[in-house]
Amino acid sequence: MKTLIAIAFATVVVAGCVSTVPGTAVHQPMSVRPEAKDAVVSGNGAIFNVASSRPLFEDRRARFVGDTLTINIVEKTQASKKSDTKAERSQSMDVSVPTVVNLPFKGVQGMTLGVESGNKFGGAGSNTSSNDFISTITVTVIDVYPNGNLLVSGEKQLGLKDGEEFIRFSGVVNPNTITGANTVQSIQVADARMEFKANGFVDSANTMGWLSRVFLSVLPF
Repeated sequence: MKTLIAIAFATVVVAGCVSTVPGTAVHQPMSVRPEAKDAVVSGNGAIFNVASSRPLFEDRRARFVGDTLTINIVEKTQASKKSDTKAERSQSMDVSVPTVVNLPFKGVQGMTLGVESGNKFGGAGSNTSSNDFISTITVTVIDVYPNGNLLVSGEKQLGLKDGEEFIRFSGVVNPNTITGANTVQSIQVADARMEFKANGFVDSANTMGWLSRVFLSVLPF
């Protein structure tokens, strides 16, 4: 009994120490520092710095690790599903007792016994979902693939009166889809992962407690 109490107490302590930041499925890390460039000390001046300079006519679009670009999230999904299932089964059986001379239980002879059974099943279900996600977020290039595609990831946190909201985005961007304003549409991003989560008291009230989840997973009914 003491062992069970100790385990329960340890579980409560661990649960209380867990961060309130919602978990994420976007590519990690969500931000990285730019790679250091080889700088020639003698080339630096009062204004010009080799480490942070770019050629005068170079495209300002993101293409290196640590560069940033803006994602215009305009997602709209709509799906519907409907199913209808019917099954029916019936069975009947008749049994009669013949009349035989010199057999006991003469009252039973000639009796007819009938058995009927039926089984019917009908099921119907429908599901309709519609989602709109419109936002803008600036992400960081965290990796550059050999073919030039950019793996980007980023997060935006909004601190509100009743909690915090988290907008997260990651995916693979083809540099050819980046416009001159260093932006790209979310529908042009491959392997896109978008999240909008919050950790306020309203979201906590809509979340089942850990003890309830344990009983729900263990109880067979």
